[in-house]
Amino acid sequence: MDRSKLSTIILDATIVAEKAAIACYDWIGKGKEKLADEAAVTSMRTSLNQMQISGTVVIGEGERDEAPMLYIGEKVGLGGIKVDIALDPLEGTTICATANENSLAVIAFATQGGFLHAPDVYMDKIAVGAGLPQDVVDLDNSPKTNLQNLAKAKKCKISDLQVMILQRNRHAEIIAKCREAGARVKLISDGDIAAVIATTDTKTGIDIYMGTGGAPEGVLAAAALRTTGGQFMGRLIFNDDKKQIARAKKMGIKDLNKKYTTEQLAKGDVLFIASGVTNGSMLEGVKKCDNHIFVNTLIMDSTSKSVRKISSNYLV
Repeated sequence: MDRSKLSTIILDATIVAEKAAIACYDWIGKGKEKLADEAAVTSMRTSLNQMQISGTVVIGEGERDEAPMLYIGEKVGLGGIKVDIALDPLEGTTICATANENSLAVIAFATQGGFLHAPDVYMDKIAVGAGLPQDVVDLDNSPKTNLQNLAKAKKCKISDLQVMILQRNRHAEIIAKCREAGARVKLISDGDIAAVIATTDTKTGIDIYMGTGGAPEGVLAAAALRTTGGQFMGRLIFNDDKKQIARAKKMGIKDLNKKYTTEQLAKGDVLFIASGVTNGSMLEGVKKCDNHIFVNTLIMDSTSKSVRKISSNYLV
């Protein structure tokens, strides 16, 4: 990516995320997931098409015929530097609709070919923060083994570790095994991008993230960890679904059982931006006061190794 133009990309990309978060404001707590998501998608598409980029959406919300989704393969921008884009206009639609924590507007940019072209399937995931031995955790290890290795690396007891897991029926076994090993488990209803990033911030008290979630969200989480130095490992799940397998192969996935590392999911120059829709562990949500609307944003740039949080004030 042309470094002389990166500052412009950061500014414009920040506005893209912030406006998408603001577009969700009227739907917070209203119980209308689809309408909230549609507002975020419409805003994000409009803003992207005002940027001086030649962008391709490689991680999006659906296929071409699933309007109003920003579909995989969609071209955006007025023309300019060529970038691949991964996005989730409203991470945590249910969270937004129920006014719960950690709903975000998320977008990431990379040089062409920087993001794994992940199909919209489930992904088995595990993530830890920075400053740990390489491969301290592995998807092929049992939860107990991963917790033992992590506790040893952190020089603490397993009982001191806190695991974050999505509260789903499919996770009943992994939750039980983590508790049997002695770890504390924090269950969340949605929002596993924020959950993965939480492992990189000691203030959250989250040591490790485990479980299955969307593959597109896995790529976005890996993009964030590229800057912080955290470790992420993911493996696509197909469950012998012939349609999903055929689509994955068409997208360039050759090894269906491959374990992807952070760098394999998001490589090269990567810019990750998330704006808070509702209050959460990372960011405060959108707030409106008189004719002002306030939004908080996390900006992570892998090239400069910088992580910044900013607060913006828009007149409405």
